[in-house]
Amino acid sequence: MNMSRTRERLVVIGGDAAGMSAASQARRLKGPDELEIVAFERGHFTSYSACGIPYWVGGDVTDRDELIARTPEEHRARGIDLRLRTEVTELDPDGQRVRARDLESGEESWTSYDRLVIATGARPIRPDMPGVDAAGVHGVQTLDDGQALLDTLEGTRGRRAVVVGAGYIGVEMAEALINRGYEVTVVNRGSEPMSTLDPDMGRLVHEAMEGLGITMVNDAEVTKILTGEDGRVRAVVTQDREFPADVVVLGIGVGPETALAKAAGLPLGPHGGLLTDRSMRVRGHEDIWSGGDCVEVLDLVSGQERHIPLGTHANKHGQVIGTNVGGGYATFPGVVGTAVSKVCDLEIARTGLREKDAHRVGLRFEAVTIESTSRAGYYPNASAMTVKMLAERRTGRLLGVQIVGREGAGKRVDIAAVALTAGMTVEQMTALDLGYAPPFSPVWDPVLVAARKAAAKVRGSS
Repeated sequence: MNMSRTRERLVVIGGDAAGMSAASQARRLKGPDELEIVAFERGHFTSYSACGIPYWVGGDVTDRDELIARTPEEHRARGIDLRLRTEVTELDPDGQRVRARDLESGEESWTSYDRLVIATGARPIRPDMPGVDAAGVHGVQTLDDGQALLDTLEGTRGRRAVVVGAGYIGVEMAEALINRGYEVTVVNRGSEPMSTLDPDMGRLVHEAMEGLGITMVNDAEVTKILTGEDGRVRAVVTQDREFPADVVVLGIGVGPETALAKAAGLPLGPHGGLLTDRSMRVRGHEDIWSGGDCVEVLDLVSGQERHIPLGTHANKHGQVIGTNVGGGYATFPGVVGTAVSKVCDLEIARTGLREKDAHRVGLRFEAVTIESTSRAGYYPNASAMTVKMLAERRTGRLLGVQIVGREGAGKRVDIAAVALTAGMTVEQMTALDLGYAPPFSPVWDPVLVAARKAAAKVRGSS
């Protein structure tokens, strides 16, 4: 600790979910006379919902500020020295200090710390190919990115958009662009969109996207992006085709933003994310914590480290970090990999392992798929849904669930998420006392129908 100061100093790198949750929780536990908090954010915004950006771009959310949970002024009013447009360029763990550059003036300075929180988030994956940095090509990760894309959409005469990648970001951005009146083509390297699902479930998403008027091009690798004489994008090129484009959105996914941590010699996992213990303290460093999209977390189903960039995790990480920095005690035990999304009115959800995940970690399993409805079949507006469930052979332990359906389908995945966290078997799941009334569910909830079928299959394979 630096004894020249009468109070400790917490430095936070990153002003979104994990970073500012940590700062806010630490401030609740320790006042300004005990703990000085300095937070650096290279963008213009803090504490915002990155998950909401596609809905802002698509027009469902009309005002950017609706995505901001807490403004810089609100953080400062609580005694947090928040410095916007300031990028940390170097970490010195041995000297307990960070170097930061003011992006407006270019001025650089060192700031010492007693405790450090690294919440640098994730970066959109930009493939190394000709034209990827051309005007009109956008990654979408921050509010600044979203604003830049909207500026392009409003200033572009043409109405042809190409989305590269069909994961959550790609699928949601494709719908947003359709809502903006663009002709949208999605170029996808996989056999079906949504690689977080098994291909048989991804096919249902494919059909829904085409129903929206989106052109899906699967099993295609983008090799370069062509530009016009003005330097702007004009086409996306694959191995054998060319797709005209006035705007391109990269929806390939994100990777942990850990260049600073790597340069400082901090421990990284197989996916490039920082490694922490259960208290979110960086392994081997007593005074450094990390959370959010820049860390790897324990998958409670497979037992392996994973990189899962979600705001839900980031906020929990921040709460845990802030509690520990503030003198309390908290842990983050891990995740089961739950996620939900939508294409128009099609809801898409998954938790736990896909088939290829189970194969990769050496698990033997049974897989079942069932068709059911969101409500009692006779009740008005009952909609179809498909549930796929994986269970470990012999033990019957639940391994994963995927759900694709209309209204009322997506959030049913939470039943499976709780069962996974509890380590339940599919046999045990069949006895779950879930809420029932015809407007909400059939007598046998679709998730329990799948559990019954999985349990029977497990018994048959024993």
